[in-house]
Amino acid sequence: MEQQNYQYQDNSVFVQERSVSKKFFANVFLWMFVALAISTLAAYFINASAEAQSYLFDPLTGKRNLLGTVAMFAPLALVLLMGAGFNRLSFGALVGIFILFATLLGISLSFILVVYNLGSVVGCFAAATGIFGVMAIMGYTTNTDLSKFGPILMAGVIGLVIASVINMFIGSSQFDYIMSFFGVAIFTALTAYNVQKIKRIGLGIEENGEQFAVVDTKKLAIMSALTLYLDFLNIFLFLLRIFGSRK
Repeated sequence: MEQQNYQYQDNSVFVQERSVSKKFFANVFLWMFVALAISTLAAYFINASAEAQSYLFDPLTGKRNLLGTVAMFAPLALVLLMGAGFNRLSFGALVGIFILFATLLGISLSFILVVYNLGSVVGCFAAATGIFGVMAIMGYTTNTDLSKFGPILMAGVIGLVIASVINMFIGSSQFDYIMSFFGVAIFTALTAYNVQKIKRIGLGIEENGEQFAVVDTKKLAIMSALTLYLDFLNIFLFLLRIFGSRK
């Protein structure tokens, strides 16, 4: 009788822990979808308002003005701020910066709807969604340890950044086209890698729940959502470079 009671208690704890992990994982994707929705609305608003566009783009050349340039680089600064200030920032402050990041990113990406045909934007977005979804499922369900690929993928990201900077001076469209294929491949693999990493974070919260404050768990969900959002965004942008039809 005592053994049966012990087994019942053990099973109930197991179910409770599993629910903690699943709740954390669900919160990550919820925050990711919130950021995606905010960015989409911001991009649509800028695209639909000629007055708003005038604040970001030169009406004669169609290029970004000073404010448009600031809006383009501000999201990167906010990502660095969130990473560096994770321990010092409160949950409310982190959420505020996260929402500001998503808004500014949507503003900076509003040029997509100006440069590319709507059909190709929707098509590439759908393709990115499919790729991201498949790799997320693979990363969550696979028993293969993907952590060993982390350094290789990070090196690939650094290589893409360096190549992009070099191409800013070269201005080669062919080089940009080839680099886009590498970009899709790297961030597709990163999606599976990061999903598995986030799953392990959730399992770590289960096993060491008493060491994690509720606010720290919520902050981890925000940062994890940011990681997945950037993976999805890069897949979409690189696909658009390859298959996007310009106006």
